[in-house]
Amino acid sequence: MNRFALALSIIIVLLDSIPISAQNYFPPRGKWETRTPQSLGLNAAKIDIAVKFALDNEYSGSKDSRIASYEGFSSEPYHELVGPTRERGGPAGVILKNGYIVAQWGDVKRVDMTHSVTKSYLSTVAGLALDEGLIGSVHDKVSDYVWDNTFDGAHNQKIEWHTLLNQSSAWSGTLFGMQDWADRPPRRGGIDDWRFEKPVPSGTVMEYNDVRVNVLAYSLLQVWRKPLPQVLKEYIMDPIGASTTWRWFGYENSWVNVDGINMQSVTGGGHSGGGVFISALDHARFGLLFLNEGNWNGNQLISKKWVGEVQKSSEANASYGYLWWLNRGPRKWKEVDDESIYFAAGFGGNFIVIDKKNDLVVVTRWLEPNKIGPMMSLVLEATK
Repeated sequence: MNRFALALSIIIVLLDSIPISAQNYFPPRGKWETRTPQSLGLNAAKIDIAVKFALDNEYSGSKDSRIASYEGFSSEPYHELVGPTRERGGPAGVILKNGYIVAQWGDVKRVDMTHSVTKSYLSTVAGLALDEGLIGSVHDKVSDYVWDNTFDGAHNQKIEWHTLLNQSSAWSGTLFGMQDWADRPPRRGGIDDWRFEKPVPSGTVMEYNDVRVNVLAYSLLQVWRKPLPQVLKEYIMDPIGASTTWRWFGYENSWVNVDGINMQSVTGGGHSGGGVFISALDHARFGLLFLNEGNWNGNQLISKKWVGEVQKSSEANASYGYLWWLNRGPRKWKEVDDESIYFAAGFGGNFIVIDKKNDLVVVTRWLEPNKIGPMMSLVLEATK
């Protein structure tokens, strides 16, 4: 082999060893570079149309989160707010291309409730537990790790981490004074029908249920044996350069004793208050981490395997993975064909959208929830 061929082969090997994520820009803490859409191959006029659409289609619910919650969950018996809330801001968001900001609107630094987007942060803490070997397999029974009465009974003892993560566990019981059956009850029947209904076999039906998600958070607290916000901060939010303004809350009565220390078991959403309170810019950093398959500027913060796992359709619902929504199955956006897109979603129109094919992250806040498909269609028009 001559010198030129040898040098060329060395260069090829070196290029192959560079992480795919190295092609993207990773913003340092407190800074973020912007680029014009056209400089990164996007149609600027069409990006402007998408931004205007987001501004023109603000969530119609009350800006008072207490009122919005009581109105939104008025069908639930005993629904009450027992965690903190905050009056929301106006529409806000950011679009990233190759890691650079190509558009933003509203107050992107404002800290707001993010409701069930919290679930995707909770999923990440579960993935870290698997990466660290604290959980052996998603198909392990949770009762092997949490041996108090949370998983008592023949039904609950069979529940795996897998079904808690994809919301098909059918866990039955009461946690922090909240009954599983009272969370988003069926439209048919009444309290006696819901209370005495036999649970379906675990893993067979996907039911969006915050009590059961909070059982997952409680179980992860027992495994980590330290507050989950500390885990998220140490492993994810600090390394990606998130601000110091985000918070993750539980309920006023969700304090538990772990190793003799009083710790708050956090919630997977803001259904009854609490959850992650965060800015659009910090959401964008989290989204950028997942766009790059868990790698941040050469550092693998969460395994690529886990990032792949969250995108797999669950057996009970093709539109849902491990606390992330997938653009396929019954909940697929009719305006967007790409089934590789996945997203975090929360009450009131909070979204973090990951588009791997186009190297895009779209964060939009307080968008009328049924407008996310049309908005993403407009964003994707700018890539053509």
